[in-house]
Amino acid sequence: MVAYAVGGVVLLAGCAAMPDSGDLRGVESTPRQDPQVRVFAMPPREDAPPADIVQGFLEALTSDDPHYETARKYLTGDAAKSWRPDESATVLAGGPGTESDHSGNREDANDYSVTLTGTRVATVDAQQSYAPADGVYRESVHLTRDGKSKQWRIDSLPPGVVMGKSDFQRNYMSVNRYYFASNTPVRAAAETGPVREPAAVADPVYVRRRVDPMTQVVRSLLSGPTSLLGPVVRSSFPTGTALAKNAGSLAPDDRSKLTVPLNDKAARAGADKCDEMAAQLLFTLQNLTPAVQEVELRSGGEQLCSLSEDRAETVATRGSAQRPDYLYFVDDQDRLVRIAAGSNGTRAEPVPGPLGEGHQALRSVAVSRDEHSAAGIGLDNKLLYVGSLVSGGSLGDPVLASQGKTESDRLTPPSWDAQGDLWIADRNPADPRLLLLKEGAGDPVEVRTPGLDGRVQAVRVAADGVRIALVVEKDGKRSLLIGRIERDGKAGDVPAVTVLELRSATPELEEVTAMSWAGDARLVVVGRERGGVQQIGYVQVDGSTPEASVPAALTGVKEIAATEDERLPLVAYSEDLIVRLPSGLQWQKVTEGTAPVYPG
Repeated sequence: MVAYAVGGVVLLAGCAAMPDSGDLRGVESTPRQDPQVRVFAMPPREDAPPADIVQGFLEALTSDDPHYETARKYLTGDAAKSWRPDESATVLAGGPGTESDHSGNREDANDYSVTLTGTRVATVDAQQSYAPADGVYRESVHLTRDGKSKQWRIDSLPPGVVMGKSDFQRNYMSVNRYYFASNTPVRAAAETGPVREPAAVADPVYVRRRVDPMTQVVRSLLSGPTSLLGPVVRSSFPTGTALAKNAGSLAPDDRSKLTVPLNDKAARAGADKCDEMAAQLLFTLQNLTPAVQEVELRSGGEQLCSLSEDRAETVATRGSAQRPDYLYFVDDQDRLVRIAAGSNGTRAEPVPGPLGEGHQALRSVAVSRDEHSAAGIGLDNKLLYVGSLVSGGSLGDPVLASQGKTESDRLTPPSWDAQGDLWIADRNPADPRLLLLKEGAGDPVEVRTPGLDGRVQAVRVAADGVRIALVVEKDGKRSLLIGRIERDGKAGDVPAVTVLELRSATPELEEVTAMSWAGDARLVVVGRERGGVQQIGYVQVDGSTPEASVPAALTGVKEIAATEDERLPLVAYSEDLIVRLPSGLQWQKVTEGTAPVYPG
């Protein structure tokens, strides 16, 4: 491969020979380039042999050509018309290998076949949704020589595009689009009851990094949520809303305001819906770039509404915008204690109420998102208690008991959702269950988990109320699975709750030790690969690896705590100590204690 850098543009050209003996060879991935440099492919040269046509086409797939016009030049006319590069992307561990057909086809004939080979890592579908993949990749490419021009061109090829992992990381980036939870009203403080503001839900997709990403992302948001989240989220954009035909490329002005021209379908929305539409756009675009601080929606030359950054948080709630007051943990006297979130303090104070007064020795805890209630598990993991964080309250009887014979076969640490309901798993091998207690009280509702294969070892519900993270053990392996929460039943009724579409977020890890939500669509995970050592890292809900830096190494981590507000430090329980990780620094000792948690 030869690369030419001209005025910030890199030109790619294939120059390798195709083996006709059937040997396996690799098409090298493009070297990492400066992210500001745009990469364009070279068109096929005159009289290029089929080897160079295949090589050049594969390299053209990794370029920044907006509509793959150069790649299409390697195809016959019919193939160029029918090929849909946006239909899918297949990501391989390395660049795709090529293996010539053994049928005896030679370059001096009028057709030629080659097989693309590799090991699958992931796929991106037509909705731009990422999913981990594995197994062998083998797809055929057929070339023919044009009868008039005598030029080789590809007339049959696999759907979509294919590239190596390093090229994918250079060409694509993950962006959270935002929709609204359709069946999980958010609770405010306990005394005020439900509030109207909907909960914003992050729906990550992958877009091409240097092909007008802002316009790409807006079009993607308007197209609607991915099928994975579709049943539990809604969009405030009226059906059929799209960018106006003359919209062109979108960019904010010098006051950080982005004007988005929409078609006439958008004009049907009322003022409140328009604010929600603008909030969806603003949350989404701020995940792409901080350059957008205000969004103005227009249709037919008229302003529909305008929403600034500071007002968006009154339109909808986001987990990443909800800053907790305290970090909580269990001290050396088995009481629930707290330290101001984000502080440098090391002196903890007992929480108000019975769980902080030592009435019941605790093993693990969870604090509701409004920080008015807490749940605690007794030392032997057998009993679950729920109490108010108000001085003078009494603890009362346990609200749940496990019949498991050993500590490891009893209750997991609990987790509170955005509605004030409490989630927990009973690990009793004779009756393993995922349970929900409405507002932390009453008879537990058994959550249906069709397709779950294994026993739940840990539970964490996302702030958006529609996602749940489970550590599931099977055959000695512990994996992190992310599922969608669906609720049937009207407000006030005991709901029928189901967790669906459970998918692995850590396919490369054999042993997940601990996890916590660490963003609207991101978790921090402690685990190890097969034969490896324990490590701490971030994963996206779709199983991809975010671009965030890896946390500093820490040995012996048993528990980890994070919050959707990514500005707050990670906190861990390691080597009988509570430690925290301020941004860009090393782990620091806080105090003795166990079971650190932020609200949730």
